[in-house]
Amino acid sequence: MSLSLANVEGHVSNPEEAVALKLRTEAESNVRIFASLEELPDSLLSLFEKEAHQNFFLTLPWFQNFIKTALPQDDRLRIYGFSGPGAESTNAGMLLMRSSCNSKWLFSSRKLQALANYYSCLFAPHLADSGAGPRDALQALTFAIAAEMPRWDAVEFKPLDVDSKEFPALVEALKAAGFVVQTYFSAGNWYLPVNGRSFAQYVETLPSVMKNTLSRKRKKLEKMGRSRIEIVVGGDRLAAAIDAYMKVYLASWKQPEPFPQFIPGLIRTCAAMGALRLGIIYIDGEPAAAQLWIVHNGCALIYKLAYDERFADLSVGTILSAALFQHALDVDKVAVVDYLSGDDAYKKDWMSARRERWGILALNPRSLHGALAIARHIGGRAVKRVALLLSNRFRRPK
Repeated sequence: MSLSLANVEGHVSNPEEAVALKLRTEAESNVRIFASLEELPDSLLSLFEKEAHQNFFLTLPWFQNFIKTALPQDDRLRIYGFSGPGAESTNAGMLLMRSSCNSKWLFSSRKLQALANYYSCLFAPHLADSGAGPRDALQALTFAIAAEMPRWDAVEFKPLDVDSKEFPALVEALKAAGFVVQTYFSAGNWYLPVNGRSFAQYVETLPSVMKNTLSRKRKKLEKMGRSRIEIVVGGDRLAAAIDAYMKVYLASWKQPEPFPQFIPGLIRTCAAMGALRLGIIYIDGEPAAAQLWIVHNGCALIYKLAYDERFADLSVGTILSAALFQHALDVDKVAVVDYLSGDDAYKKDWMSARRERWGILALNPRSLHGALAIARHIGGRAVKRVALLLSNRFRRPK
């Protein structure tokens, strides 16, 4: 369905506002909302192909598995798509969002969130290449969100690349649409620029304690003759590898998955894409450690890892990590190895660089819950702004 600004409250007080309102209305007339991926036209589906070159977590297969296996039952998919004038417009954009419909109270807060959760390591708007940059598409999309009735009390995006050009553009667009915006730290992200090194060259850069431990434990396992390492990329061994992974995970220290079908679905998705590197180390024929790596566009993503605590003294996790690093550097010849979300201490031993993922919380001063949230989260000058907006909203026209 198409959106317009016909229901925006207030009146235009000067020519500049009239021009801004006209541009805003024209932009939003090209915004549509879709309830499923299957509804998307080719012009928007093509944005997945563009973003697929940037990051695995923005690809169509990632979202297909996410929607199928990790979307809460009460959540609803809302895809905001913008296409500029012309059939071949380079000014197009898309925001994949979700809204919760589990409110038990009539006046519960209404929140719109990025199509992401615990499993997502990166989120971003899907944008076409445009000489004007992301500004126009993002403003059209955020204006459309702001114009919806009933109003959204809050709109949240995370985890985002704080260093990307889209991050400040999205903040600016949300502010222009009338939201009060707060940015916040979400997670650290450790990664390794390979710089053309082989695995042997990389090992020489590891901390001496770790390097010695790795060498000693590997020799011990080889001497015992009890271990076997398998790296599965798909094929006939896929089902058995998934079973082995699940067995290790259940025997590990980790909490049960909130969505049990997500990881098996992701493994199959990665296998179909040629991106799967599922490592399993067996001790006496029994799976002792498992790691899910994803190789995509020259980057090896270390997505999930676990080990059976009964084998902790053999350092099976460290040995399996080394085997997968060797495969990534010497076989896949990746340019980057990425440990994804989290500032866990052990990641510093393997990685050499760090960046951050941030979130954006946009609160609506034109709704009761939004105004209360602004007072609670931000306060100060933002509260004064809310009071002014509310007073203008309820002021009787002269």
